Amino acid sequence: MIFVTVGTQLPFDRLIALADEAAPSLSRPVFAQIGVCTYTPRNVEYSARLTPLEFDRLFSQADMIVSHAGIGTVLTAQKYRKPIVLFPRRAALGEHRNDHQLATVNALEGRSGVYIARTEDELRSLLGSTLTPPDMESEHPSREKLKSALANIIAGQKS
Repeated sequence: MIFVTVGTQLPFDRLIALADEAAPSLSRPVFAQIGVCTYTPRNVEYSARLTPLEFDRLFSQADMIVSHAGIGTVLTAQKYRKPIVLFPRRAALGEHRNDHQLATVNALEGRSGVYIARTEDELRSLLGSTLTPPDMESEHPSREKLKSALANIIAGQKS
């Protein structure tokens, strides 16, 4: 199963519409957490919001995660050892206030288990692919320290 998630704060109709349009041609089902999206999917199961338990269940069942470039989702993909496709929101398209998600994907590009789709065609291609999960053995030795610091930032704590 492919699990598409866009978070809960901002709409990301472009990602949801692309996943929905691609779904009939894919060899596996797609479930989307669509947030405050105005696009109504026709080809995928979806929910605007998920409880933490539902989110964890879907994440653990998925063989691919597709997401905006939110660092919390990236960390969760690492935790569950799932390949993740990042499709950044773009300020020029009114999807965010600035292009920090483009900076995020630039920084994460090339990491094990992280795949970047900057265009609709790249996303369609990755959706139809079998992706390799992260190789946790090859991660940088300070990974745990960084992961902990980022988790604290997300939780609103000082490191």
